[in-house]
Amino acid sequence: MPGNTLPFNTPIDSTQVLRRFRVVFNAIRTHFRQVEKASGLGGAQVWALSLISIHPGMGVGDIAKGMDTHQSTASNLIKLLVRKNLVVMTKSLQDKRVVELHITAAGQAALANIPGPFEGVLPGALSQLEVGTLASLYRDLGLLIDALHADESAGQTPLANL
Repeated sequence: MPGNTLPFNTPIDSTQVLRRFRVVFNAIRTHFRQVEKASGLGGAQVWALSLISIHPGMGVGDIAKGMDTHQSTASNLIKLLVRKNLVVMTKSLQDKRVVELHITAAGQAALANIPGPFEGVLPGALSQLEVGTLASLYRDLGLLIDALHADESAGQTPLANL
């Protein structure tokens, strides 16, 4: 596997692992900087905009589910996109209590100029890993989260917002 230069049983210290985290964080940050430079939009805004483009008429709850984030976070993202005239909110014809989201022509034009992947580089990279690798990563990151005494609810904050 590319990037794995140590034999399986080679001892590894925390500094080597820290370097790996830096590589991952740098790749994520570089992608989001490119997105922001190309569009003037934050990475989370771009992801939400792309979901609305793919699924016209979806609601804020659908955005939250699609981005695996809290509904209030998704709502704030949508408000920004509406203010920038990239998205419009309309009442559903079937149920006036339901708000539907639609991308505007300006929103489509913005997406056309943005380097993908719209959801960021980490979700795509994770989806390429084998199930066993994902399970191991999940368990090992759980140990790290415990050692950090980190708040698990932070897991619903988009990386682009960090």
